[in-house]
Amino acid sequence: MCVQDAEQGSHEMESLDGSSNKKQNWPLHCEILHTQMENLDKEPSLINSSDGLVVGNSFPLESICEDRAVTERKTNLSNNFVPALRSGEWSDIGGRSHMEDTHICISNLPEKFGRRLLSDEAISFYGVFDGHGGKSAAHFVRDHLPRVIVEDADFPLELERVVMRSFVETDAALAKSCTLESALSSGTTALTAMIFGRSLLVANAGDCRAVLSRRGTAIEMSKDHRPGCTKERIRIESLGGYVDDGYLNGQLGVTRALGDWHLEGMKGGTGGPLSAEPELELITLNQEDEFLVIGSDGLWDVFSSQNAVDFSRRRLQEHNDVKLCCKQMVEEAIKRGATDNLTIVMVSFHLEPPTQVTVQRGKVKRSISAEGLQNLKCLLQG
Repeated sequence: MCVQDAEQGSHEMESLDGSSNKKQNWPLHCEILHTQMENLDKEPSLINSSDGLVVGNSFPLESICEDRAVTERKTNLSNNFVPALRSGEWSDIGGRSHMEDTHICISNLPEKFGRRLLSDEAISFYGVFDGHGGKSAAHFVRDHLPRVIVEDADFPLELERVVMRSFVETDAALAKSCTLESALSSGTTALTAMIFGRSLLVANAGDCRAVLSRRGTAIEMSKDHRPGCTKERIRIESLGGYVDDGYLNGQLGVTRALGDWHLEGMKGGTGGPLSAEPELELITLNQEDEFLVIGSDGLWDVFSSQNAVDFSRRRLQEHNDVKLCCKQMVEEAIKRGATDNLTIVMVSFHLEPPTQVTVQRGKVKRSISAEGLQNLKCLLQG
């Protein structure tokens, strides 16, 4: 449910209108750089400077003759691109008896909370929160997390650090509220996306998912935090927790969440296996980036990431209505047998609909559910 100052209906929200940059490794084959590169032990990363793009510490990109054309194209796609944001959302109770999902869209986060910045550039904020054990935690995080982010002393200069800290601080505030009113005791996953200029920062704690469409190819901007992931299992066990029959401490189907302070052995003053710390993903958007889909896990139970991108592109090409596209995706999920609450937020980066492209994909036939595919992916990635 989207909120500005007051709660609205499940289908009507108020429209208040990345953890690290991926290192890009560039092959350095030109003889002109041979002697300069002999003592480098690691692959250089792409760095922005006021004088242009440089590779590593001091090598001009123009010197890398083999990669110049490709690099200039990618640079132009990024530097000349100004996102034109359009957002939409839709939610449905699905096959559940209670609605525990909620969501929020804020077109200008600092302005919403009266924070004046030196730059006039807006910082947009979008979030999906999937509650469990009740809706209280999801609504608490939805209402408090954006304000905690804005009121942090380091906002917006240290945005990644601010977001990481704000998730944990909001979780602590929720714990305090639960001690005063036990009826609030519940938990929630949280996935937020912030867009400022050409930058997209996604923060995730739980099994909501954000997927970027880049010329029709699905780019997962988050990882599902579930007990089946080897990396999460190792973290859990190092903190005294365990996985039993696919559940954290035999109780929860997620390994990161805010709330759940009432569950014994999950959290404590010195930490615990259930973490509120999000994983962050920060990228620079370019012309090829079309839209972002944020969905609660009920959506991903019946849609693979690529399937969601394909479905959304076709609908946007038909009518170019972002909100209607969200509604149609939720309706399609129900047709496919979704049994959980369903929530989707979509952010388009263009005013025009996606162009027709041919995406080359393998022809391997498979018979596996979207959830099974994600679990397999987690296992392979460790």
